Amino acid sequence: MAKDKTMYVCSNCGQESPKWIGKCPSCGQWNTFKEIKVADTKKQVVATSAAASAGRQLRENKVLRLRDISAHDDPRIDMHDEELNRVLGGGLVPGSIVLLGGEPGIGKSTLSLQTMLNLPEKKVLYVSGEESAHQLKMRAERLTVSPQQGKLEGADNFLILCENSLEAIFEHIKEVQPELIIIDSIQTISTEDVESSAGSIAQVRECAAALLRFAKTSGVPVILIGHITKEGTLAGPKILEHIVDTVIQFEGDQHYMYRILRSIKNRFGSTSELGIYEMQQTGLRQVSNPSELLLTEDHDGLSGVAISSAIEGVRPFLVETQALVSSAAYGTPQRSATGFDQRRLNMLLAVLEKRVGFKLMQKDVFLNIAGGLRVTDMAMDLSVIAAVLSSNVDTPIESGWCMAGEVGLSGEVRPVARIEQRIAEAEKLGFNHIIIPKYNLSGLNRKKFKIELIPVRKVEEALRALFG
Repeated sequence: MAKDKTMYVCSNCGQESPKWIGKCPSCGQWNTFKEIKVADTKKQVVATSAAASAGRQLRENKVLRLRDISAHDDPRIDMHDEELNRVLGGGLVPGSIVLLGGEPGIGKSTLSLQTMLNLPEKKVLYVSGEESAHQLKMRAERLTVSPQQGKLEGADNFLILCENSLEAIFEHIKEVQPELIIIDSIQTISTEDVESSAGSIAQVRECAAALLRFAKTSGVPVILIGHITKEGTLAGPKILEHIVDTVIQFEGDQHYMYRILRSIKNRFGSTSELGIYEMQQTGLRQVSNPSELLLTEDHDGLSGVAISSAIEGVRPFLVETQALVSSAAYGTPQRSATGFDQRRLNMLLAVLEKRVGFKLMQKDVFLNIAGGLRVTDMAMDLSVIAAVLSSNVDTPIESGWCMAGEVGLSGEVRPVARIEQRIAEAEKLGFNHIIIPKYNLSGLNRKKFKIELIPVRKVEEALRALFG
């Protein structure tokens, strides 16, 4: 019996090599080559002939001038979910392929099944490689307990298929002719053309490429659910993210009830959008006003709490920043941040010591963004410094105060974008004072706001306004 041939493929870029090498010559990453089995000679001949025929088909296409190509927007598919539509850029584009990733148990299958139940006018095929049909039926009934949705009535267009073979899936697709396909998950699907187990680099790459060709030729959108590795990246080769049109990630802490749907790549919309859900017993509930949920009801008299007016995508919301400063118990001070960039926290602490004069070298500093949210807005800098100083001097910030401003290395408060939306959000939630950068006052109509605007140019001025 002939011995199976093996080769090595880079999990980051897909570069192939006959032997294992430490550094990939294509992408420069270390220790990314994985061993796979090579298909036999007959299958290689079949694949070569298929590639040749595909090449002949490509040569039949014509070269077009850019001005001769008609530019028309295809009508998007309404998912009946405002948060999901926002992240997708206005809805699902026909013929697109979307990759949904997230940690185990975060709610990827729940979101997909809930989306399927919200589309009674579309024939949706849900392909499950992980759960049985009985498990999916139990979950669907749990998601339709609410009186607004009722029981599973009129679910004739909801088609369930429990299959792991890609060839069998395509046969069923040809038979039922669905208008939307959900694959749960791409790591459990395998094709006979590759002699390796499901979930391997070669299997994921070939199955995703076959589904991409189907989506582009048929115009049927495909949603792929992907697993997450322990490093937090999508499992499989990096080329998987290059193949698909949209990559959205489902984030959140399992100990919190909030879930964030964030767009990482989107060929049909913006990558700065995010959707917010609340995990409930009956499924995921859309959060239309996240500010009220991200703020605790009562923090009067508590030090180390500051409210910031942040923007993620185009949505303004108020975020509660919590800080704890205590003496270093073990000699070496600890710096810990949850939901905030720790390197930026170290920079802000250095600004406090150098420019403001507060000595924090021998103290532990812990920072937390309430609600399990991860915020990347630079306007959070001012609230981080205010919360740290409030905890250091054990003096609470008065209720009704919020702030927005980026802090530079010289201690200046730099202007931020969309200041009017930040001010309007704070005023809508009943805040009386908001600290903003002084440079944002130019061109700002102060008369249309009832909230008091406090412009500052340096960090010292903001701290003096807060603590006197």
